[in-house]
Amino acid sequence: MSSLSFPILIFQTKNRMDDYSAKDMHYGDLTAEQLITQYGLHYLSNKVDPYSLSRRAMVDQPQSMFCCQLYGRSEKVSRQHAISLLFDEFRWLSRAFSFYGPYKYRIEKMITHMQHGDGSPFSDSALNKALEEQILRDNTRNSTRIRLEEVFNLLIDRDKKHYPAKEKDKLMNVILDSKLPKFDRLQDGINGMGISVHDTWATHITLKSPQINNSHYRAIINYNVQDHFGLDSDDILKTQFKQFQLFRLWFILQRYTEFGFKPFMTNMEASIEISGKLT
Repeated sequence: MSSLSFPILIFQTKNRMDDYSAKDMHYGDLTAEQLITQYGLHYLSNKVDPYSLSRRAMVDQPQSMFCCQLYGRSEKVSRQHAISLLFDEFRWLSRAFSFYGPYKYRIEKMITHMQHGDGSPFSDSALNKALEEQILRDNTRNSTRIRLEEVFNLLIDRDKKHYPAKEKDKLMNVILDSKLPKFDRLQDGINGMGISVHDTWATHITLKSPQINNSHYRAIINYNVQDHFGLDSDDILKTQFKQFQLFRLWFILQRYTEFGFKPFMTNMEASIEISGKLT
């Protein structure tokens, strides 16, 4: 009975990595008329009107994450000054979704990358750490880590000290029956990960060479995860997004023909050790 050769890609999503044709990677493709008539995006900012490039004079009253309740006298500003004001407001609004834990400043860093990064991919050691913690702390029955451990416990050939090649599909199938790592937990709504990543676009899972002795095994599982820091038309038409000023601003900065800031790929990676006793 032959054994698997390592490292081996045991799972990949149907969505491919580096898919710049995805709907949420579009930018600079909607006019002011389209944004207003098709998407209902009228009042977008407490600081500046992005359509007329007029700065608003606001009275001293707390702002809301939902809308922009106060109008004042306005003055014309340059396009570059308007963009600066809009991105500052974008960062400020993000704090309502990111105010607890070690990752709370990550979203502001990603917004700044959108402003200045010209669509280049984004990676960050803190995001890698967040992915690792999410995988390790998921102790539910749907955890990919736990399900892979179960398959190893059951199918490793104890006598020949290898994982049989004929059982390769079992590894993929058990992941298909699990929940891939995402940041959609309750705590992700306040720790910055929900707004920074939330769902993910593409995932590759690779098994590195396991070590097997008479009664135990250990193996390294590598997770390569990619998300898109961008919004598509379906996103902004959903009440859960459109009700918040942050997402309306994000959509305008990305999709308005006069701005067209490029969305980008967010790349995350984590290597997890699994181990167990052989039955």
